Amino acid sequence: MEEKLARRRRVVLVPAPAQGHITPMLQLARALHFKGFSVTVAQTKFNYLNPSTDLSDFQFVTIPETLPESDLKNLGPGRFKELLSQLLVNEEEEEIACVIYDEFMYFVEAAVKEFKLRNVILSTTSASAFVCHFVMCKLYAKDGLAHLKEGDGREEELVPELNPIRYKDLPTSVFASVECSVELFKNTCYKGTASSMIINTVRCLEMLSVEWLQQELEIPVFPIGPLHMVVTAPRTSLLEENESCIEWLNKQESSSGVYISLGSMSLMETKEVLEMASGLVSSNQHFLWVIRPGSVLGSEMSEEELVRKMVTLDRGYIVKWAPQKQVLAHSAVGAFWSHCGWNSTLESLGEGVPMICRPFTTDQKGNASRGGPRKKINWGQKVANEV
Repeated sequence: MEEKLARRRRVVLVPAPAQGHITPMLQLARALHFKGFSVTVAQTKFNYLNPSTDLSDFQFVTIPETLPESDLKNLGPGRFKELLSQLLVNEEEEEIACVIYDEFMYFVEAAVKEFKLRNVILSTTSASAFVCHFVMCKLYAKDGLAHLKEGDGREEELVPELNPIRYKDLPTSVFASVECSVELFKNTCYKGTASSMIINTVRCLEMLSVEWLQQELEIPVFPIGPLHMVVTAPRTSLLEENESCIEWLNKQESSSGVYISLGSMSLMETKEVLEMASGLVSSNQHFLWVIRPGSVLGSEMSEEELVRKMVTLDRGYIVKWAPQKQVLAHSAVGAFWSHCGWNSTLESLGEGVPMICRPFTTDQKGNASRGGPRKKINWGQKVANEV
């Protein structure tokens, strides 16, 4: 028995195929590896992360797919069960101790259950956002979200169950209807046979939300973050990071510049980008601006050409993607103009960098407006909304 337990040291991790989900999952992988676990990362072909030398300690396997790359909602447990079966057959020296899956890869639970393996849910959003998922499902069942579809002006009202969250701050998506969002949340909120839930958050920030989830799910809920500060973060970017911006920051004075990065999925109209550029020119501040290819709609020019028409680059530096954790830790950065994704929020808080909040969708809205750290990180929301 002792020999069998000693062999159960491999953990299978299943990240959702998006930058904001891959990064914390692989940070968790690094932490588990430091504790002596072998790690297998099961990923889809969509947004496939090519293992780098920085990730050579992990085994990467691909979930077999016959569906279009982006059709994850129909991937289902069958394909993962096939992969899991292969892993179990091939594990001669190390048995699988546990499967940890992203909340949005909920189909994994059904496959794992058949093999009677311990499974754990990882939430890469905040605990408060996960609470919102539960409450939205309950409100929808009572027709309590009808006005969000109708746009009757009640969006500014507080959600009674979630004070101080307003209806407009609920994690609805610009990419999906309210109905589709609620259907997704019903699946993510189903614990199934999960033995526990782990969240990339800090108890002192979200103690009430963590306790609420533990009571609702009736399983242990562990805040294990911020993961980027627990271990030396591996390189997990799906886009190539331009490290020349660090050399530029080295030439700037302490706390003299604004770092602008609006995430890996946000889209903006040309008008808003030009207004941002105009505001930066008027501010007379140094700035480092990440403008992701394909992130600006309705422009015949490239994103960089568009901004160069407006901005004098002796005060600014533009890159397509940046090593964000290094940037936020740099002494020259005095503020972060952010989309308020949860990873970015934790990284900014960890370095003590004030945030100018410009949320776009889903949990970003709640992260920007939530009352707890609002006075510390949301001083620029009104400015950002007016620019």
